[in-house]
Amino acid sequence: VQLVESGGGLVQAGGSLRLSCAASGSTFGFKDMGWYGQAPGKQRELVATITRGGGRTNYADSVKGRFTISRDNAKNTIYLQMNSLKPEDTAVYYCYAESIGVIRNSDYWGQGIEVTVSS
Repeated sequence: VQLVESGGGLVQAGGSLRLSCAASGSTFGFKDMGWYGQAPGKQRELVATITRGGGRTNYADSVKGRFTISRDNAKNTIYLQMNSLKPEDTAVYYCYAESIGVIRNSDYWGQGIEVTVSS
C-alpha cells in the first residue's frame, strides 16, 4: 500500500491550501481515511477523518468550520480543503488509510507533507 500526499507549502495567514492523498495497492480498497497533523515539538494529532462512503466525517475542534475533508473512491483519493489558515495550523500533515483485509484491516501512513502558515 502506498499513500502519496501533495498540495502542501507556504501560505500567509488567512489563505487556503488543498491537500490531496492518493492511495494505491489495496486489493479490497480502503475503509476510513484521514489527515493527522504534527506541529513542531508536539505529538501527531487527528485533524479530520472520513468513512468509506463519505457519509461521516470527524474534525478536530480547532479546524471545525475552516477545513473540509472529502473523498473520491473511484480514485482512492482524499482531499483536505484548508481555509482561513492560521499560523498554529503549521505542521506536517500525514495521510492515513485503513486498508481492508481478508482477516483484518491494516493501517498505513503517508510520508507527510509540510504546511507552513506565516503571520
